Amino acid sequence: MRGSPLRRPRRRHHHHIASIVGVAPETLNGVYGGTKAFVLAFSQSLRKELADKNVRIQAVLPGATATDFWGTAGLPVEHLPGEIVMRADEMVDAALAGFDQGEFITIPSLPEAADWQAYEAARQKLMPNLSRRVPAERYRARATS
Repeated sequence: MRGSPLRRPRRRHHHHIASIVGVAPETLNGVYGGTKAFVLAFSQSLRKELADKNVRIQAVLPGATATDFWGTAGLPVEHLPGEIVMRADEMVDAALAGFDQGEFITIPSLPEAADWQAYEAARQKLMPNLSRRVPAERYRARATS
């Protein structure tokens, strides 16, 4: 029955796999960091654009994960310090647990969710001042001296 008021709305979920290098690009090469920063930015944009469309977005930012990626990139995972490498199944389980907890951003290895929340609060605080009609005073002082 199309259009029936009794029909339940469809819930759609999008899980985007970014990486911690999206916020810490100096960890690996610039191209990889840039692509993962794009995934994070795209996820943030989609979240805002689709907020009223019953679509839920999650961005997962894993650290080093034990996959074939490392060997393909020329650095076998065995050459990384073991304490920074998470098994892929544990990363996926953590990502899904984060999703179940309502997280938009899930960083499987981050011990304190409050650390990401503080980072995001600082980013949000910048927003009103990122585009203004005049330069900030510290840049204008030179012009008047």
